[in-house]
Amino acid sequence: MPGPARALLVDLYELTMGQSYFDEGIHGRPAVFSSYVRHLPAGWGYLVSSGLDDVLRALETFSFSADDLAYLRATELFTDAYLDHLAGLRFDGEVRAMPEGTLFFPDEPLLELRGALLPAQLVETIVLNELHFQSLIAAKAARCVDAAAGRTLVDFSLRRAHRGDAGLRVARASYLAGFDSTSNVLAGRDYGIPIAGTMAHSYVQAFEHELDAFRAYAAAYPDRSILLVDTYDTLEGVRKAAVVGRELAARGHRLAGVRLDSGDLLALSKAARAILDEAGLTETTVFASGGLDERAVDRLLAAGAPIDGFGLGSALGTSGDAPYLDMAYKLVEVAGRPTLKLSAEKATLPGAKQVWRVSLGGRFAYDVLTTTAGAAPPGGEPLLELVMAGGRRLVDWSLREAREQCASQRSRLGEEHRGIDAEPYEVRISDALLAARDETVAALAAR
Repeated sequence: MPGPARALLVDLYELTMGQSYFDEGIHGRPAVFSSYVRHLPAGWGYLVSSGLDDVLRALETFSFSADDLAYLRATELFTDAYLDHLAGLRFDGEVRAMPEGTLFFPDEPLLELRGALLPAQLVETIVLNELHFQSLIAAKAARCVDAAAGRTLVDFSLRRAHRGDAGLRVARASYLAGFDSTSNVLAGRDYGIPIAGTMAHSYVQAFEHELDAFRAYAAAYPDRSILLVDTYDTLEGVRKAAVVGRELAARGHRLAGVRLDSGDLLALSKAARAILDEAGLTETTVFASGGLDERAVDRLLAAGAPIDGFGLGSALGTSGDAPYLDMAYKLVEVAGRPTLKLSAEKATLPGAKQVWRVSLGGRFAYDVLTTTAGAAPPGGEPLLELVMAGGRRLVDWSLREAREQCASQRSRLGEEHRGIDAEPYEVRISDALLAARDETVAALAAR
């Protein structure tokens, strides 16, 4: 599991603003910050809340060490009084958030944090860092699950992830979203995710003959072997795999599958399926990998590729076509005063909020964004829950529960919002929230 929060994992301006808050004596004022996404990537219909567990852990352990303070002192940017204050600073506020695995849409806060202005400001970077990456990957993975339509999906992203900690979070987020397993062994241990793998081309090359390599691996794993068949000639590799499959069957075992990792996967999968079936290996699966994403999976299956499972790596672990979300963490209230931004294309809504999800006939129909005191829409279910108070978490959801939440949420979202090029889902803003915005703008103009 990730370790304690590192307080210096922060953008410099958080600390310099903090110095000024401290100098002005406003650092202890109560404040509310809201985290949300402004826009969806092109073609995406929804996002998936992920990373809250790491956020809560970071908030619980947030503190400046003696080494941290010594470094800050050496920068000569901060006063001794301010640094002495940071030495004892902890986050002791509250957090309201969507449970992990909840689907969310633009402008909806997936997390709202209430606390003293200074610590609430200083944790901005770590909150965004955890929520942004994991929610992005969970949504990317969920799109892959939608495209695969029940086929097996394995996370192969570790070697192309942006360092090991990113690889761990990809494994967690993709499993939360519905992947079946990961090749990441450390993630398997730390998060309890099933682990899976095949073999590398180097294994095949280490033997003088391809058939010898297949036989040796099958001897070690007689019921778990997925043989990589494209090191030399792909279809000849499938034929050799079929030889090994028949030998295993004669000994009471079963060849689990063959893996295609390059070339025309549509044509090769059809040919591989025919070779296996002709050899009587109808239960041996065809598994595909090699630079795939949800669009490639969708195209292959729409064209009739007889592929039973996919390994997704680089495009998953980096969300290759949409590598970032326009996620924000904005001050919406300070000292009881609602506040907002009026910046072009980055305007915000004031005050703490609630998101209500309205269902019709068991399906999600639309969401309503309200003030926390706003009336619930008929049939609406509140999405933001109190998850931390006094700087201590109040919930401890398991990864299994988050995975179940995501599956349940996706099953209730219309197919038109889950396609490769999805239709937008409706998010309404309540009259009360619009009125609060107008009042805040008027008060700002008056000042």
